[in-house]
Amino acid sequence: MAPARKPFQGTLNILRFNWQFYLAAVIVILAGIIASVIMEGIMAGVVLTFVLILLISILISIIVSWYIYDGSGLYTLNWLGTESKPIKKILNIHAGFDETSELIQKKYKPDQMMAFDFYNKEKHTEISIRRARKLYPPYPGTISIVTNHIPVEDEEIDKIFLIFSVHEIRDKKERDIFFSELYRVLRPCGELIITEHLRDLPNFIVYTIGFFHFFPRKLWLRHFNRAGFNLKKEVQVNPFISTFLLSRNETTN
Repeated sequence: MAPARKPFQGTLNILRFNWQFYLAAVIVILAGIIASVIMEGIMAGVVLTFVLILLISILISIIVSWYIYDGSGLYTLNWLGTESKPIKKILNIHAGFDETSELIQKKYKPDQMMAFDFYNKEKHTEISIRRARKLYPPYPGTISIVTNHIPVEDEEIDKIFLIFSVHEIRDKKERDIFFSELYRVLRPCGELIITEHLRDLPNFIVYTIGFFHFFPRKLWLRHFNRAGFNLKKEVQVNPFISTFLLSRNETTN
């Protein structure tokens, strides 16, 4: 059984995995406060205003992150609905940090639950992923893979999950190859579920320039179309995260 998530687990993970950014912000804020005390006149006001804006931005980011990952029910998976038919095989693919395989196993109870990890330390250089891998053990039986080959037979999988992972594949051609592999292994009546932040206004408000790490919706749709997938439904459990539910478009491939 999947262990219950702690009330602030998502928020604390963000702070732990990205502590260097928050430490740098605290140093800048303290330096700004000291500078505003030393300075006089307009410059002191300008520096203090900058400090307040930075502080408010960080607080908003933390509060909204709590809402996204802890307060919106994201990790209950209830927003995915229920499954009326038994499921034989589910595949969950991640980029080195797996918070969902046990949750998916508990929700769907498939005959076989597989977890694949496409993390490559040469390509995926974010320090936050390395820290996450040290703090969280992998799902039992997790298999390391490369993005250009998913080691299962054609049309073998009933459901494929990719939750906050595909955006780590930064090369467009590599993503196209990966989506072709996803199409190959998904059964004709199967479902591909992709959950991601988008490069849109809500995420810009929260993450400012950090939103460039995400991809715009139209780019995702192009990848889906090129691989032969049909977008059945798009779900937003909160305004900052979109889930695409895809099926094979048998008329294109």
